[in-house]
Amino acid sequence: MSSTGTSPVWHPFTQHAIAPPPLTITHADGAHLWTLEEGVIIDAISSWWVITHGHCHPQIMAAIKEQAGTLDQVIFAGFTHEPAEQLARELIDLAPAGLTRVFYSDSGSTSVEVALKMALGHFHNLGDKRTRVLALEHAYHGDTIGTMAPGARGVFNDAYAPLLYDVTRIPFPAANNEQATFDAIDEACRKRDVAALIVEPLILGAGGMLIYAPRVLAEMARIARHYGTLLIADEVMTGWGRTGTLFACEQAAVSPDILCTAKGLTGGAIPLAATLAREGIFASHYSQDRTKTFFHSSSFTANPVACAAALANTKIWRHEPVLERIAKLAEKQQRHLNAIGVDNRFSNIRQIGTIAALDITVTDGGYMASIGPRLQRHFLAHGVLLRPLGNTVYVMPPYCISSDDLDHVYSSILSGEQLVRMEAGQ
Repeated sequence: MSSTGTSPVWHPFTQHAIAPPPLTITHADGAHLWTLEEGVIIDAISSWWVITHGHCHPQIMAAIKEQAGTLDQVIFAGFTHEPAEQLARELIDLAPAGLTRVFYSDSGSTSVEVALKMALGHFHNLGDKRTRVLALEHAYHGDTIGTMAPGARGVFNDAYAPLLYDVTRIPFPAANNEQATFDAIDEACRKRDVAALIVEPLILGAGGMLIYAPRVLAEMARIARHYGTLLIADEVMTGWGRTGTLFACEQAAVSPDILCTAKGLTGGAIPLAATLAREGIFASHYSQDRTKTFFHSSSFTANPVACAAALANTKIWRHEPVLERIAKLAEKQQRHLNAIGVDNRFSNIRQIGTIAALDITVTDGGYMASIGPRLQRHFLAHGVLLRPLGNTVYVMPPYCISSDDLDHVYSSILSGEQLVRMEAGQ
């Protein structure tokens, strides 16, 4: 066998030299995945945060099948189609007020790339020399070059540092220390050269599931707007109900200048992303001067099949009690966290909407903590898909997960912690 193994596939975020062979998934339904090797697995992280209503939702699958037999793909420069037009109108109606234009792409990273380019292009076309970007400490906005730059610097992007542009880093608004964040934004924006402040609203995902209050988001937005700095809301993970509302910004009564959405946009069934912008940002690119064109695209921009899936998702949101399901799931998560809260083996227990997280106290904390891979193997052996961020364990299941399955997920967390203690001789 070669050093790369028998399969030619290179998997994401996987160190193939030490990782166990990947499991083969044969099919999925609801909150469950079927494997060739381990039987049925509970998908407790929504397959990397994308699945909302459940795997293979009948309405979304039907929409995909119907559209695939009508129009599969067409260039979107100079052409359009009804699924994209309908979806754009739906997104504008569902999103925070003031967003009037929709630009399609194909992933969360590309939606953020689009947002950053929109912001810089906006000021460039206005003749306003604003070229700086502000981002929160511990942030994560994607893995493309443009999105790694506003993300936290470290193991994720050390190798690519020569390619990353400079970003002004703002302290994370930790509880009781929010003023430091406000002061840093104010100081940076006062120079009038900041194009945009980009934030993950209310919770930082890959940065460790770090939560901050809606009032903090509202104040950050107020300061940015005072100085004419654009606010970019990266709702790639937080959108479509994860934080308890359709978009996280709603809880702060904030309407950003640019909003990025992906993951749950299609219910998680198929890749699609959208970047929504205010009319003024579109207007600054609208000109008889062709050099002011927004120069961005991908081959599969506004793919009709993906747009049809997203339209089916919006219909589910409009016609089914999705927010009620989310509220019930949040209550179930809270009950489990309350029970764990009396256990001193866990710390920093936190929740927002359907997202729950806790830290296991270890000597080597952080994303590279050795406990992470060991826990992940334990969870899979117990029929649960959880992917710890180092010593941080989070639960972000599809909204359809049953009470029994959720009980099993938390039981596996408790037994996993015990196993780690035993291995460490504690």
